[in-house]
Amino acid sequence: MAPAEGTDPVLTDRLLLTPIGIEHSDDLERLYSDPLVDHWTGPWTPLDVRAWAQDMADRWASDGVGKWVAHDRSDGTLVGRGGLSRVVLGDKTVLEVGWVVRDELTGRGYASEIGRAALGWAATFFPDFPVVAFTEVHNLASVAVMRRLGLESSGVIYREGLVEGQPGLHARAPFALYRQVPTDRASP
Repeated sequence: MAPAEGTDPVLTDRLLLTPIGIEHSDDLERLYSDPLVDHWTGPWTPLDVRAWAQDMADRWASDGVGKWVAHDRSDGTLVGRGGLSRVVLGDKTVLEVGWVVRDELTGRGYASEIGRAALGWAATFFPDFPVVAFTEVHNLASVAVMRRLGLESSGVIYREGLVEGQPGLHARAPFALYRQVPTDRASP
């Protein structure tokens, strides 16, 4: 269900997706302290989390787009976060869809649910922006979600990230790039 305004919460079958603000810092600290989440996104200090949450609030205000914190609609449990960010890819501004789900909740379809909500939101509020997703080439779980969302493989880009079998961050890590198939190319 699309919100009436771009910054309204979004409801999916199981989730309440709320634009991230500084008030979500405690939830985000909990999320980023999960070992698997930390592996792909960390390390995070409480100060880092607060700064990131403030940056998300600022992006919602300036760009009209950002990430959501995801809670279970039935009991309010923190599920993760996800949504969209404006990024420059090559010489073009695009919307990047992404997600992070708490370790104990992976494998239950939440990442796909967040991704579908983001794609629907983008179609409603930014229909002329291309949508992409990218992740380190060895993050097979995220690549699988991209495929489930109907995104199309578009090669490899290089940016700061993890390289399989090598410790630490690397300036030119390979990332699998996926793009949303334009509707005029989608099958009927």
